[in-house]
Amino acid sequence: MTHAGDIYSIWVYLSQTPLLWLTATLVAFVIGDALSQAAGRHPLVNPVVIAAGLLIVVLTLTGTPYPAYFQGAQFVHFLLGPATVALGLPLWRNRHAVRRNLLPMCAALAAGSLTAIGSAVAIAWLFGAPHEILASLAAKSVTAPIAMALTQVIGGIPALAAVLVVLTGILGSVIVTPLMNALRIRDFAARGFAVGVASHGIGTARAFQVSEEAGTFAGIAMGLNGALTSLVFLILPLFL
Repeated sequence: MTHAGDIYSIWVYLSQTPLLWLTATLVAFVIGDALSQAAGRHPLVNPVVIAAGLLIVVLTLTGTPYPAYFQGAQFVHFLLGPATVALGLPLWRNRHAVRRNLLPMCAALAAGSLTAIGSAVAIAWLFGAPHEILASLAAKSVTAPIAMALTQVIGGIPALAAVLVVLTGILGSVIVTPLMNALRIRDFAARGFAVGVASHGIGTARAFQVSEEAGTFAGIAMGLNGALTSLVFLILPLFL
């Protein structure tokens, strides 16, 4: 017979094992993805949101501090870097399509990237947000590794930037399909490029669920937006 003390001892052992939280993260996403698939990939049933919610509940119920969880989750976090570099692959594979649409893509990239940075910083500034918050908001529309690095350079809070990146991605992935339908934008390349610029990896994942073409152009936009935002951040400290 298993006693409560034995279960507690097992939990204490497992909770100190980094692979426990790596496994928990993967299981949470598998559950979220299964629910999303069962719902017909409805934009409101987002696997990332579900996975995050499940992990928050588990961490709260077990009293596990975030640093202890991150000991395992850091393996997933590490893979963000190689995944970001891999964004160059769809750009190369679709170089002929990119070449044909280079001018409108550059215009959309500049408009989307500068609007994402300027609108967030301007609204926060009007509400009297301090410099650290402004700097953390500026990179909310690029992928997490780039956002955290850029935020640290201009005096922001990398951890806050990461949270804002996730929230931006979730919001974009939820509203992109109904918004594009309402605007009667049927071109999947344009839809994908727009969500890639605005909502980085999470939006790109959503774009792939809708259409391979949309996902490809979302990945291209995500990579190009990271590069452009990095250039913008060279002059941004002059205004913050």
